[in-house]
Amino acid sequence: MAESPPLSRRDFLSTGAKLGAVIAAAPYVTRGAEVGAAAKADTVNVALIGCGEEGRILANAALNIPGVRFQAVCDIWPYNLTRTERLLKKFNHAAQPFEDYQEMLATVKDLDAVIVATPDFMHHVHTNAALKLGKHVYCEKLMSNTVEGARSMVVAAREAKKLLQIGHQRRSNPRYQHARDKIVREGRLLGRITNITGQWHRAVTEDFGFPNGQGIPEAKLNKYGYANMHEFRNWRWFKKYAGGPVSDLGAHQIDIYNWMLDANPRMCIASGGVDYYKSHEWYDNAFIIYEYATKDGVVRAQYQVLTTTSAGGGYSEYFMGDEGALKISENPKFTKLYREARAPEWEPFVAKGFIAKPDTGEGAPAPVKPWEKPGVKKLGGPSKAATVDVRETAQLSAWDIPVTLDKAIHQPHLENFFDAVRKGTPLNCPGEQAFASAVTVLKVNEAIAAQKMLTFSPSDFVV
Repeated sequence: MAESPPLSRRDFLSTGAKLGAVIAAAPYVTRGAEVGAAAKADTVNVALIGCGEEGRILANAALNIPGVRFQAVCDIWPYNLTRTERLLKKFNHAAQPFEDYQEMLATVKDLDAVIVATPDFMHHVHTNAALKLGKHVYCEKLMSNTVEGARSMVVAAREAKKLLQIGHQRRSNPRYQHARDKIVREGRLLGRITNITGQWHRAVTEDFGFPNGQGIPEAKLNKYGYANMHEFRNWRWFKKYAGGPVSDLGAHQIDIYNWMLDANPRMCIASGGVDYYKSHEWYDNAFIIYEYATKDGVVRAQYQVLTTTSAGGGYSEYFMGDEGALKISENPKFTKLYREARAPEWEPFVAKGFIAKPDTGEGAPAPVKPWEKPGVKKLGGPSKAATVDVRETAQLSAWDIPVTLDKAIHQPHLENFFDAVRKGTPLNCPGEQAFASAVTVLKVNEAIAAQKMLTFSPSDFVV
């Protein structure tokens, strides 16, 4: 993607609105023009391509959804294939095993849908093959490790008139949906959002090995595009197969930036490096700044990913406004809502079910006034407390989101996909929207390599 000239805010918003209207007019964006025979049936016959860790996570989640039947599984590593086949057959699914995805697609005739959970560089290959044979596809994120690969998937779905859902599963999480729809948009409890921060931190880990005697012969690996077993097992760290840690981890959260703001960024600047794991190609840390032009004004968004420490609060997204802030995560313990002292009262939103009262029961910590903290001196002495600058004394009150998720985190997103196949329900993350997120994420690698700020054109986000 070439570097684009800067745009004025007016040009950016005007062009974005026009392109948004084009997307809204396309029926395959949110629901397939043809949902197929499965729309009138209770059972959806499914195949899984990619039986590694993510594939098994998706399979386990799908097993909880009534009417989903696995007819076939595919993986080039017999170790993965056997484990997943046994898992599915334990629950009485046919799960016929295949090494070659083309043979599977040609042999299993009654498939309605395919789940793709292979390494990123093969997403467009497997997805496009399934779409062209008339199958709906649920593909893991990131859509592809290249913009061109992601674009081809959108085109293939349009031409086949089949559904394409990308696995940004936060979009189907009821807590995230409630936060966006009720707290940010309808209630506007945050006021004007001005800044976002997000992070995903992981501790140091060793590269993946493989069980003795259960590797894949090199000739077979080469046939399927892998250099050796080490790269096959650790594909996320190599540029041929993946987009690095921002693609692997940050893609989930950066997608939520776009989704929550209902906007795409206009610029990106980033820094990162291979500073720790000297045997890897992709950087092991990255720090990113995006700038968004929204109808309420500019929003600056920061994101960081570290793979050398788990300190600093795990993974979360933090939306900060002039009247409140929302810290949200798939992990409920990292989720909280904060009201600024200057904001209108939030009590009416408790009655509406938008938020829940903060915990003030026994054992809850009492708020600490800034002038009562150790080392902070109150101006003017005890009789002149009112002279303390209100900017220094305003207290944030903590509130809760009254929505929980009692399912596996991927299950609601899969449910949405299968409802779309059966009933034409709108997809929560169709290919067009996921493409815009892929463009947003992959720009980071360009920015790090260029060591300068790069800009987006609104047309970059549209196929």
